[in-house]
Amino acid sequence: MSELFTALDEQDPRLALRATGLLGRFNRAGLVTSADCHLARTLGALVGEADESVLLAVALTSRAVRGGSVCLELGAVADLTSESGDGPVVAAPGDADASGAMPAALTLPEFPELPAWADAVAGSRLVAQGVLRWEDGLLYLDRYHEQETQVIDDLAARARSRPDPEPALLERSLARVFPGDGFAEQRDAARTAAHQRTTVLTGGPGTGKTTAVAGLLVALVEQAEARGERLRVALTAPTGKAAARLQEAVTESAGGFTADDRERVAGLQASTLHRLLRRHPGNSTRFRHHRGNRLPHDVVVVDESSMVSLTMMARLLEAVRPEARLVLVGDPDQLSSVEAGAVLSDLVRGYRGRPDSPVVALRTGHRYGARIGALADALRRGDADAAVEVLAAGHDEVEWVTDDDPSSALRRAALPAALAVRDAALAGDADRALAALDRHRLLCAHREGPAGVRHWNRRIEQWLTAETGDPLFESAYLGRPLLVTANDYRLGVYNGDSGVVVSRPEGRRVVLRTGTEVLDLAPSRLGDVETMHALTIHKSQGSQADEVTVLLPDEESRLLTRELFYTAVTRARQRVRVVGDEQAVRAAIARRAQRASGLGSRLGASPDARLGRADPMT
Repeated sequence: MSELFTALDEQDPRLALRATGLLGRFNRAGLVTSADCHLARTLGALVGEADESVLLAVALTSRAVRGGSVCLELGAVADLTSESGDGPVVAAPGDADASGAMPAALTLPEFPELPAWADAVAGSRLVAQGVLRWEDGLLYLDRYHEQETQVIDDLAARARSRPDPEPALLERSLARVFPGDGFAEQRDAARTAAHQRTTVLTGGPGTGKTTAVAGLLVALVEQAEARGERLRVALTAPTGKAAARLQEAVTESAGGFTADDRERVAGLQASTLHRLLRRHPGNSTRFRHHRGNRLPHDVVVVDESSMVSLTMMARLLEAVRPEARLVLVGDPDQLSSVEAGAVLSDLVRGYRGRPDSPVVALRTGHRYGARIGALADALRRGDADAAVEVLAAGHDEVEWVTDDDPSSALRRAALPAALAVRDAALAGDADRALAALDRHRLLCAHREGPAGVRHWNRRIEQWLTAETGDPLFESAYLGRPLLVTANDYRLGVYNGDSGVVVSRPEGRRVVLRTGTEVLDLAPSRLGDVETMHALTIHKSQGSQADEVTVLLPDEESRLLTRELFYTAVTRARQRVRVVGDEQAVRAAIARRAQRASGLGSRLGASPDARLGRADPMT
């Protein structure tokens, strides 16, 4: 059997020097890290568990969680390796080299025989004492099993009661905000959501999800008015960028309403989930709003729900009042959270076929033209031939660059946008500078390597220097686009917020778009930021740009997946440029991002849902 990871040398920090037996052999082969081994050995020592096969299962579970899975399906461990390299891989930080390519294969130690291995895990002291959870062939760290169970229980509890809106008034409201056949999908979705506590509203970009939300809110506000009440609404999203887009989109959607209906949704402010739940001091996973201190809102709308991790979904569900409406909005075909869990797609799979399903899907696209829509649809369906046909056809909306050296094409795309940001920054025009950020976006799969963000940020800065004569030596150079990479609760700045260094009479300042606000800060006050001429596809979620350039890495990159490609393409409003050869395109479409989870199967889906085989894309 061939292994997809390189052996660790004695200088590698991932090498567990004290690991012996199975743990030591699999660690030296590079399949588990020193952190995985340390967790396994620590938990084993805690309860007196010495079985090497059980400790190896713990280390592999730790690795799976780092890769985004909630648990480990022991029967699928062989899928971690593949003779051809085409089998599913639970990707984890550090698995790939700087370019994202996997190292040459090496021979792995043999895994324990499955039946005996499963029996050993099921009968282990770790499972007996509740440190690990073993359920239907899935091995969990206790924390994630508890969170998954809580999500299921809270959703079931919310489904036991249903709101009862006044039907005639509801129909009048929906007919007014969604007139004609063109809004039939949105009208039906809003009607369904009005009659249930929890709604999972799905659809690709531009299918009118926010339009449906805006109309639903008008109808619910009107219902409250008829009862002499005031409806308390929370708009929220995982990142500041996504929150800003949500509020902007709701305002835009309401622009076509009557003056009275616009007034009903006027003044709504969107915030990040962290802001809404209010982080508890000293504990990054707990919040001030919880089961004992619920949110006061009557309606909570969560946009970009595909980015919500299992932990955050559990915290949200325990904070929302049982009688409040919760609307989870998102595209299950996009990338999932960078943390453990793919909750939105698990919910879509889990509720499929259930008569009480809260899932409502919008399918007709409106955001971009037919060519981008055709490419996105081909990616969603996994049809590589159709995707290549769209790319090869040549069109103003879709450009395909297959040059061995794409520098010239990337310069033509990225430099004018960077100059527009710089010109606005020099003029001290903060609004124009922030708007210019959304003209073009260069998206990469990797941070490092020749197809990575760091490399292309430097190249664009070199092009700026050549064009303007400014050496850009200072970290706060005028026109530098910034992306916040960590939450700063003191400043009210959150991961995903974006901004620009601009000229002010008092000196250089950073104007930062955070949620729905624009902050004006001294550059020295911001710590965790990076240059945003280029950014990773993961960090682009929740944002849009007029024009998007997608730089595909080599086809050997294990980070290159269909979900990643789809997410990148659907960030574009008007034009998308794909840079990469046909082999890279086909490899991306063929490779799926798979995360082990029991949520879908426990909600009622087929066992194939555990590793995403019954995926929304199919």
